[in-house]
Amino acid sequence: MAGNVAITAGRPYPLGATFDGDGVNFAVFSANATRITLCLFDQDGRENLLIDLPERDGDIWHGYVPGLRPGQEYGYRAHGPYRPDEGHRFNPHKLLIDPYTKKLSGHPDWHPALFGYDTNSAHGDLTFSTRDSAGFAPRSIVADTSYRWGDDHPPAVQWCDTVLYEGHVKGLTAMRRDVTEPGTFLALASDPMIEHLVGLGITSLELLPVQAFLNEGFLLDKGLTNYWGYMTHGFFAPDPRYMTARQELSEFQFMVSRLHAAGIEVILDVVYNHTSEGNQMGPTLSFRGLDNASYYRLAESKRYYIDDTGTGNTLNLEHPMVMRMVLDSLRFWVEEMHVDGFRFDLATTLGRRSDGFDPNAPFLAAIRQDPVLSRVKLIAEPWDIGPGGYQLGAFPPPFAEWNDKFRDQIRRFWRGDAGHVRKLATRVSGSALRFDHSGRPASSSVNFLTAHDGFTLRDLVSYNEKHNEANGEANRDGHSHNYSDNCGAEGPTDDPEINAHRARRRRNMMATLMLSQGTPMILAGDELGNTQGGNNNAYCQDNAISWIDWQDVDAEFLAFCKRLIAFRKAHPILKQKRFLHARPRLVDGQPDLFWRRADGTPMGDADWNDTDLRHLAVEMRMASGTPEYAPREGALFVVFNTGRRFNVTLPEPAEGHHWMRHIDTARPDATPKPAHGRKRIHTNSVVVFVQEKDRA
Repeated sequence: MAGNVAITAGRPYPLGATFDGDGVNFAVFSANATRITLCLFDQDGRENLLIDLPERDGDIWHGYVPGLRPGQEYGYRAHGPYRPDEGHRFNPHKLLIDPYTKKLSGHPDWHPALFGYDTNSAHGDLTFSTRDSAGFAPRSIVADTSYRWGDDHPPAVQWCDTVLYEGHVKGLTAMRRDVTEPGTFLALASDPMIEHLVGLGITSLELLPVQAFLNEGFLLDKGLTNYWGYMTHGFFAPDPRYMTARQELSEFQFMVSRLHAAGIEVILDVVYNHTSEGNQMGPTLSFRGLDNASYYRLAESKRYYIDDTGTGNTLNLEHPMVMRMVLDSLRFWVEEMHVDGFRFDLATTLGRRSDGFDPNAPFLAAIRQDPVLSRVKLIAEPWDIGPGGYQLGAFPPPFAEWNDKFRDQIRRFWRGDAGHVRKLATRVSGSALRFDHSGRPASSSVNFLTAHDGFTLRDLVSYNEKHNEANGEANRDGHSHNYSDNCGAEGPTDDPEINAHRARRRRNMMATLMLSQGTPMILAGDELGNTQGGNNNAYCQDNAISWIDWQDVDAEFLAFCKRLIAFRKAHPILKQKRFLHARPRLVDGQPDLFWRRADGTPMGDADWNDTDLRHLAVEMRMASGTPEYAPREGALFVVFNTGRRFNVTLPEPAEGHHWMRHIDTARPDATPKPAHGRKRIHTNSVVVFVQEKDRA
């Protein structure tokens, strides 16, 4: 870009930089700025042209520059009052990212110039910095979002059929030797990766944040980086680190189309509760410089930020233009990038009003009525650190929710903690007391044993304590209440008895996950026996600690996981829409859920209150009220035993039926065989019997 460039009024819509074939329209929101300057850069990254946007419609500043094309780098400088005590932090010396940019030149180069104040002053953010940040800030890029999708269409997997797989773009592919461009979207689209996902049987890949995010300076100073990605500053732009040197949006789109062709949905973990700019001592990268008082929730003293997220700031979704940005971002990822749903980080924040959480808060109401967003998968992380922040079960349909009660109580049952049989029963039956309201389906509870935040499944049975020394915080970071059990030795061991015990514990927990009502979610790598060496907070470990090791694979456990997932898919009883409440069915008068003692009789209050009880036996059928046309099967009888071996009396099968033992975690390789009468249940095991029709 060189020489004089004409600019005309353009249009206030759409927001962002939009190429129309002849030039680019620029539109950006700021309610409190006095002037907005568009900065254009040449091919060498030099800022060679500054043009004031000539028009303002309401709070949207806009202008049209003919002749510009996709690939043009740009940014904004916003003029206005620098009055932190009034909530205003305008500083035209800071180059700002367009909140609607679809593409970024890279990541910030940490330097004092990125801050709106003098970092050397004792008066901190009350001072004003005149250092120019253009040489250190990422630049927005005019993007071409078109893509030849062909016959791509969403797999549209029903919630009741969904098996989620939480993974990291780089972590999944960085250590694979059989893919090109490891660590990128293209690597995730490779044949070896898709073959693994399809072979495992998952239906929906939930990716940790891929929207452009920040590497915090304090991590870079320690030689670490932000690996997980929960510090977003570009809600429309894929992070450059997951793209090849070509930096084309089509790389993400190609990945989605390849996964769709394999029948796999793509769900994005998104962070709309805060941004990477932090509190008043953070950098000025975009929102703070464009209109701090509008984009953020400010405390009574406007200098400071409300921090319900633990990250320094909270995005102000009560402002209509901030709400619009978030909804526009979500629609962009659905309509232009073809993703199939979202998992909302710290979703309680998104439902907060000034007086607390409200399931009918503006954002939750807006997304539920949106004709595009209401039809994709929506998953809430139902907590934040603000007052009343724990809201498990409180979100309205069509949201599903991460269920940490399932995680913790399943861990404790298999660890052998007393008094957890009743809690196991609650989780196996879909946590109905929390989720069965407002017409919500039984799939509303997203059940998980492990996630990115915490131990892997292998580490859960190998470590009693966290081992986060590599994070550089003297092992003070991360959760200390993991409900883990090393089974007799801390970390790796050559003891065959301990290793056998750990292997069975993993089978037991994975079986519990797949046999429970709700939507199961597997942490990527758990099926392979992946370890993080006891690190339960690997947010800053962009290295072999977090990357999945594809060379050291537990083939036996992988085969068992495939078998479990296939079993779940084959049995409608395990993936129902309606909750099980032990109600008689109209079709045959049988209860849809029946808790049994070892002798086959019903469990009573004394059994449920017996803290020494270490096993649970449940008979499950299709739920009462299930339409007659729904898939039907006889019954499943499942026994969970974390105590000594014992004999269980099988229920009397229906006329013309018999029981078949299909799964026994004590004998993972055993083939299905008929069963009747009393059967031996081994210590620390899960056994599944299926009622099948007699052969003619």
